[in-house]
Amino acid sequence: MMKRFTKEENSWIFYDWASSAYSIIISTAVFPIYYKAAATNAGVSAANSTAYLGYTISIATFILAMLGPILGTIADYQGYKKRFFSFFFTLGMGFTALLAFIPSEQWLLLLACYTLAAIGFSGTNIFYDAFLVDVTTEERMNRISARGFGLGYIGSTIPFIISIAIIVLAQSELIPLSTTAASKTAFIITAVWWGLFTIPLFKNVQQRYYIEREANPVFNSFKRLFKTLKEVQKHRALFLFLLAYFFYIDGVGTIITMSTAYGTDLGINSTSLLIILFITQVVAAPFAILYGRLSERFTGKKMLYVGIVIYMGVCIYAYFLDSTLDFWILAMLVATSQGGIQALSRSYYAKLIPKEKANEFFGFYNIFGKFASIMGPLLVGVTAQVTGNSSSGVFSLVILFIIGILILIKVPEPNKA
Repeated sequence: MMKRFTKEENSWIFYDWASSAYSIIISTAVFPIYYKAAATNAGVSAANSTAYLGYTISIATFILAMLGPILGTIADYQGYKKRFFSFFFTLGMGFTALLAFIPSEQWLLLLACYTLAAIGFSGTNIFYDAFLVDVTTEERMNRISARGFGLGYIGSTIPFIISIAIIVLAQSELIPLSTTAASKTAFIITAVWWGLFTIPLFKNVQQRYYIEREANPVFNSFKRLFKTLKEVQKHRALFLFLLAYFFYIDGVGTIITMSTAYGTDLGINSTSLLIILFITQVVAAPFAILYGRLSERFTGKKMLYVGIVIYMGVCIYAYFLDSTLDFWILAMLVATSQGGIQALSRSYYAKLIPKEKANEFFGFYNIFGKFASIMGPLLVGVTAQVTGNSSSGVFSLVILFIIGILILIKVPEPNKA
């Protein structure tokens, strides 16, 4: 029976609770709608405003994918991990709050601010993930990682409900706020929520595994990075896992990011989509925690198999989808495994890497996760255009899950690697 969570474990877990507000309010729900309205009011066409948002996300993703391993390698030195975490956290939270003070007609400035907020958010996650090796043991990593995702889903619903309630009340003129002001209030709520619940991590989590400081740390970090790149294929288990992760997490990420567009193509209105998104978050929370507990009984690798197979079922079911009820069923299927597959991937990887180089290796993990988000949307787009059917586009993602699970089968268990 697993003992109760330590202060360090709980403090680490609560960062998922803290940062989840950004994921749903800024990345997924409120900011994209707010930006689209601002760009439209400024005379930008719908197609162009969507394209500019896409370019912005791509730029932020590319910057982090390139910087991740470099910064991670430097952060492996004693005392550097918390400093890098603090820098990106301040960047992300600060520019999230700043979104509320930019005039809504300044849509280009909004995108610039959003880019810096996104870099801060994603950059913080590199070092947050790497702190997993510092707060717990290998035997507890699956449970701790899964609980973080579970609490993250629960935590995201609270500021989301508050923000949506303020926006709906403003739209209905039941409170003396414009819709623009209500959206800006949501940005402030996100920044405050993120900052408040990150305090325990700052107070209680420390870097336990590190490389001793040396002269010319930046130069030596580059030397270590290139050495790791040359040797990565010698770490067979690590290399195979990253390759498997690249494919199956691409499918997971594509389904998450394109679900709203897919639902719109089916004729589901925006209000219904927001409700489905909210319920999905609620359902995902206990299932993420359940994955962690089941992994202790059946191993993390077997539970990853379960998650991938469920996602393959989602892709197949999507092909026959033709009603709002079908979309609800699809969303609930995704909710059962969305958090679990991400949580167990994180903890499985953490068990494979050398702890004193956790930041460097999680930088690579971040690269694979970021670049994986390119292939899936492209596959969906091309398939949908060729067939003239969005459902066929989603169905095509089954290829990524098949490749991912076939490679994962060849990855030895962490204690045998």
